[in-house]
Amino acid sequence: MILVTGATGTIGRPLVDLLTGANAKVRAVTRTTGPTSLPATAEVVTGDPAQPGTLARHLDGVTALFLHPRAAGDAAAELVALAKEHGVRRVVALSAINIDEPLDHQPSRFRGDRNKEAEDAAVAGGLEWTSLRASSFAVNALTSWGGQITAGDVVRGPYAGFAETPIHEHDIAAVAAHALLTDDLVNRRTYLTGPQALTHTDMVEIIGEAIGRPLTYTEIPPEAAAQGLIARGLPEPFVTALMARYARDLARPTRPTGDVEKILRRPAHTFAAWAEEHASEFGG
Repeated sequence: MILVTGATGTIGRPLVDLLTGANAKVRAVTRTTGPTSLPATAEVVTGDPAQPGTLARHLDGVTALFLHPRAAGDAAAELVALAKEHGVRRVVALSAINIDEPLDHQPSRFRGDRNKEAEDAAVAGGLEWTSLRASSFAVNALTSWGGQITAGDVVRGPYAGFAETPIHEHDIAAVAAHALLTDDLVNRRTYLTGPQALTHTDMVEIIGEAIGRPLTYTEIPPEAAAQGLIARGLPEPFVTALMARYARDLARPTRPTGDVEKILRRPAHTFAAWAEEHASEFGG
């Protein structure tokens, strides 16, 4: 039995599909009661991973835990300890490729992700462990630029030449499933990236190709970009950390690691493939 936290999220949802598709027994955690889109073959349970006591009864009979850093928050270590008490033998933690950077330079922390805490809890918890250090999710392009692309053909933002290796969320889920179902990744940190380093300009042009419109990325000053993000309701600490990350890493872009290909023994999904799958959400 595998307990999946964050089961309805960007990674958890495809992970549940992959596990049930492999005939694994899955207990999928949601915070609220009511209908879900989770497969009927998964056992859906209610609880809050950030309050581990609410999951105690659901840990009975569980052998492996998928630990989501946003779902567990600051309670990751407590949840892993409780899992161990209940006989869980393995924990696979979703983390991030930048967790060794200063905490105030990790934008996702200001959105609730506790990537370092999740990895630390897994490594120190006394169980078999795997850490999935993932690069930037491809889906971030939708949240960052979706509104502008729907409205027109120009995306305005900072640091046009900033490059990273966006990873398809299904590749992260596939590696997580592999870590939960096999012994190949026990006691390992994996460094999961997409197959290409792409600039902001590259990604916007690729989205344009997917939706059949000639999109362009127009660089604006970081200060103006930050003001616009804050005006959209994003927390100022998040925006400050994001701009600091762009400025710091402009001259040292993340490069593909090849771990996805090595682990799954198939090519990682390209950003172009992701863009084609999501074309309708960009107005394509």
